[in-house]
Amino acid sequence: MSAPTLTPSTPSTRARDRRGFKARRWFLATGWRHLVGWVMIVFSVFPLLYVLSASLNPGGTLLSSNGLFSTIGFDSYTKLFNSPQQPYAAWFGNTLTIGLITAAGTVFLGALAAYCFSRMRFAGRRVGLLTLLVVQIFPQLLAVVAIFLLLTGIGDIFPALGLDNQVALIMVYLGGALGVNTYLMYGFFNTVPAAIDEAAKLDGASHARIFFTIILRLVAPILAVVGLLAFIATTNDFVIASVVLVSPEKQTLAVGLYQFVSQEFSSNWSVFAAGAVLAALPVMALFLFLQKYIVGGLTAGAVK
Repeated sequence: MSAPTLTPSTPSTRARDRRGFKARRWFLATGWRHLVGWVMIVFSVFPLLYVLSASLNPGGTLLSSNGLFSTIGFDSYTKLFNSPQQPYAAWFGNTLTIGLITAAGTVFLGALAAYCFSRMRFAGRRVGLLTLLVVQIFPQLLAVVAIFLLLTGIGDIFPALGLDNQVALIMVYLGGALGVNTYLMYGFFNTVPAAIDEAAKLDGASHARIFFTIILRLVAPILAVVGLLAFIATTNDFVIASVVLVSPEKQTLAVGLYQFVSQEFSSNWSVFAAGAVLAALPVMALFLFLQKYIVGGLTAGAVK
């Protein structure tokens, strides 16, 4: 029996082995992260592409949109603005108005409350902070019946704050958004040195002047984050808006778009997708406008 012969390794073989070893080491160290990242990108982008393809498909059904961008047309976008029974332009304007006013009011009231909790010492301060945190445990859906009955009673006395009124809806949003936003702002306000307040007080500045001229400029990142989150939450809300607003011309996009797919025999998913694409534009524009504040505001606001 002859002994097995060993094949001598050549320089090219050794170089190939080194490249394979480096590739395996790179994949184990960082390569798998790129793979996970690409999977998450596909997972996130595919629904957006599917909705965009459905909005450009004149078929009116989602089954005909399985072939992405197989047929392209803008009929669905024109139908959005040509239906008197479904005033999309009014819904769009109502959503922007309610969303912007709610975001501005949430930022202002939340900043006032956070400044008081951060800079002032008073009885019930810790209990108040804990209460704001505990209240957020309960979903807002539990308060729908109470909100309906409350607005019905208030509407008998002050019609401007009753059902089917956008001012009443804004008030409901402002009351429900203060809890978590106040706590988030409170963490950011604590990162601002108290020595700045003391120096301003030595110069004769009051709490109001310190708040409006100094503190608000230093906490601009968290104000942008809270404003963005409030605008997104208001734009996406369906349950409370559908309970408070009844007239079609006063409804928001989330409530109005449901009419395109709620009817059993006349559902038009293509028009619904077109409306959803246009509804996402204000949120994207606001996000891009405030993006330089978002990262800093979220990370710093998480520090107590």
